[in-house]
Amino acid sequence: MNVKPDFSKNANQAQTAPAFLSVWDMHSYYGESYIVQGISFNVHEGEILALLGRNGAGKTTTLRSIARMDVPQVQKGEIWLDHQPLHNMKSYEASVAGLGLVPEDRCIIPGLTVEENLQLAQIAPPIGWSIERLYELFPRLGERRKQEGVTLSGGEQQMLAIARALARDIKVLLLDEPYEGLAPVIVDEIEKTLRIIKEQGITTILVEQNAVRALQLADRAIILDTGSIVFDGTAAEVLENESLRAEYLAI
Repeated sequence: MNVKPDFSKNANQAQTAPAFLSVWDMHSYYGESYIVQGISFNVHEGEILALLGRNGAGKTTTLRSIARMDVPQVQKGEIWLDHQPLHNMKSYEASVAGLGLVPEDRCIIPGLTVEENLQLAQIAPPIGWSIERLYELFPRLGERRKQEGVTLSGGEQQMLAIARALARDIKVLLLDEPYEGLAPVIVDEIEKTLRIIKEQGITTILVEQNAVRALQLADRAIILDTGSIVFDGTAAEVLENESLRAEYLAI
């Protein structure tokens, strides 16, 4: 008799080490659709976490619920960032608290140049990420600072979206499908940038369909299946476990 393997050794279990970002027993609904079903996890400062799963598993809803963006009609549970509760905040309050969401569609503002997009997002005065420092991180944006943001290539728009999030001196970067539609050489460039951001102590949660690329970048991985956590462990464990990848990631 075939027994379904159990990959949930850490599923729905908060880690015992002190966490920088904690999600506890989070439930999210859209109307009668029960999307996120009581998930709990911790992310440590400076860590890159890959949030993986098949389409419809609840990955984007998890990100948007953490960022308080487009909050589902009903949500239960708690979200804490650096000892500060986020679960009762509006999206702008969560942004001020240190969360930066880069959505799948990037949301570059039409009619504004690259520099104006950054200026609009930047806190005054900037603490860690001045516009010139962002141009050092993303030289292409510096070259195109006077160009309208929506006329950039897809990869350059992704760079602008990440730079705009950093301009708020965030603590946690939330990325939704950052590699979608991008050439491998551009993905390489973005991954190099994410490693630099990690060196600056910024925590990153990455939702990405290209699971292998995400796992090669990440420290840890959480796999969602129909709104529940089925695996919480190291990225290396997922890369080494063929059964786990086939069962939940189809790779």
